[in-house]
Amino acid sequence: MSEDRNTIRDEVVPNASPPLGIDELLERVRAGYDRIGPPEAAAAAEAGALLVDIRYAALRDRDGLIPGALVVERNELEWRLDPRGSHRAAEAVGHDLQVVVVCNEGYASSLAVASLRQLGLHRATDLIGGFQAWRAAGLPVTPTCHPESDTRNLTPGT
Repeated sequence: MSEDRNTIRDEVVPNASPPLGIDELLERVRAGYDRIGPPEAAAAAEAGALLVDIRYAALRDRDGLIPGALVVERNELEWRLDPRGSHRAAEAVGHDLQVVVVCNEGYASSLAVASLRQLGLHRATDLIGGFQAWRAAGLPVTPTCHPESDTRNLTPGT
């Protein structure tokens, strides 16, 4: 039975490449651009690059935010950063925009960069080590503030 499946698969996709593992996929994707470390990312932001934080809300709530970074959840990234898209963010001003994608540890951001580069954002890159490397480098982080749900310091009459 499996022999028939392979034959059918080969007929449907005659020149299909064997599947890649995630480590090989990351290696291939990263070979196509230069990644940057935390000091370079901070300098790029200072020079006008757009830092884009794609971490999900629970991580942002737990660890804080990079001041000035645009928060765009990963599942919305392409729609928000495509300069020609109808749902683009105001910051998505053109294909020449330097974008530095930040995830938690620098893995998902590499795949996101590959997608942005396919959309024509040829200066997109990502932060090696992600947010955790940014914080470990002592770069600015602001806590996520949810005053309506923070009751730790509330006492009656204050």
